[in-house]
Amino acid sequence: MTSLDVLAEQFTALRGRLLALAYRLTGTRADAEDAVQEAWLRVQGLDAAERDGIRELAAWSTTVVSRICLDRLRSAAVRRESYAGPWLPEPVVTPLDGPRQDDPLQLAVQGEDVRLAAMVVLDKLTPEQRVAFVLHDAFGVPFAEIAEVLGCSETTARQHASRGRRVLAEADVPPRIDLAEQRQVVEQFIAALLARDTERLTALLHPDAVLIGDSDGKARTARRVMQGADKIVRFYLGLLRLYAPEAISAAQPMLVNGDLGVFLPHHPGDDQYRPLDPRLTVAVVRDGRIVAFYDHCNPDKLRTAGVL
Repeated sequence: MTSLDVLAEQFTALRGRLLALAYRLTGTRADAEDAVQEAWLRVQGLDAAERDGIRELAAWSTTVVSRICLDRLRSAAVRRESYAGPWLPEPVVTPLDGPRQDDPLQLAVQGEDVRLAAMVVLDKLTPEQRVAFVLHDAFGVPFAEIAEVLGCSETTARQHASRGRRVLAEADVPPRIDLAEQRQVVEQFIAALLARDTERLTALLHPDAVLIGDSDGKARTARRVMQGADKIVRFYLGLLRLYAPEAISAAQPMLVNGDLGVFLPHHPGDDQYRPLDPRLTVAVVRDGRIVAFYDHCNPDKLRTAGVL
């Protein structure tokens, strides 16, 4: 007979893996932690015979967490219809000197496929495509088990994963580059911004660069997805007319999903400048130029990330 204490020990050992899975599937730390906790509560609710029926807790818990996340993804599509402006995955913030060993999610987001640039693309998939793709390509789950999670045939599960894979390939997410190179480009951009050097700012941006701001209407950022180097340069130069230069130069570097980000704390402003809402911004760099900015301003997400 498998005791609950034995299952608890085994589940604790799996917790980091399950959190990594749930975060990839939901894009939020809260939903990921809730899904894993709910899976454990289901283990606790099993009777002795049901516990003995679990041949492999890893496979069983992966299936349960995936089903919970699938339900959350389906309901999230409805919830986000009332979200003010673009939605970004919740950032996972790590100190520059590396992840905390007691935080399994900080350790999990060191992977290439959990960078914000990749997570943003995952949000373009249907819930079924996302679950099939993540389970198979990131966790090696057989399609027969994925079909069980999705409640479809194995052939359909393969099709969902294939379509998800195609979307990721077409998005052509930039590979992660050395942190020192990321920092150099970001620092050059901030310096050029404070110097109001339009030519240099434009040179540091890819012509089709995008800026996505996430605030849910609770802070100031771009209201819509902004695309094009010229538009982004005008946007940032416009901010210098509204906010004190020292508010921008106070940027604090930190790791966000394993890539370099900068946190701008609240600045009270004065008679000349507006108060600045706190924000956590990640710049995605490719070939020495910035291809995307992800501007997290929603205070709820900043609190979850631990920067407020």
